[in-house]
Amino acid sequence: MISGRPGLAVPMMAGALLLMAVAGVAPAAAPPAGNAAAGKTLSSKCTVCHSFVAGQNKIGPSLAGIVGRKAGTAPNFGYSPAMKASKLTWNVATLDRYLANPRALVPGTKMIFAGIPAPADRANLIAYLAAPAPAKP
Repeated sequence: MISGRPGLAVPMMAGALLLMAVAGVAPAAAPPAGNAAAGKTLSSKCTVCHSFVAGQNKIGPSLAGIVGRKAGTAPNFGYSPAMKASKLTWNVATLDRYLANPRALVPGTKMIFAGIPAPADRANLIAYLAAPAPAKP
């Protein structure tokens, strides 16, 4: 129900989708499901600057427990003002966008990594990041 008017939600959603189609704007697609085992292999790119051990920061913050965490909040790490102000929460969608091109999502981030262009690789890495802690090195 929208604004106390029963039956209006479906027509409004259909209208919004039609407007998006006419304007050439696609709704954000969910990233593909990933494979944590394949993501573990990809995580070697991360370990140059990040740790998977909680509280153990390197050049970058620890990635332990990143899924569900607000950006710029890992303890004892000096984040860029841009990351602190980003108001992002690391979930599958935001991690996918960030890993594709970190500087595009958070201009001014200190992370110098260029990104992971392949959606399947990003999905695998995100699946690994979301895996329970014992699965990590």
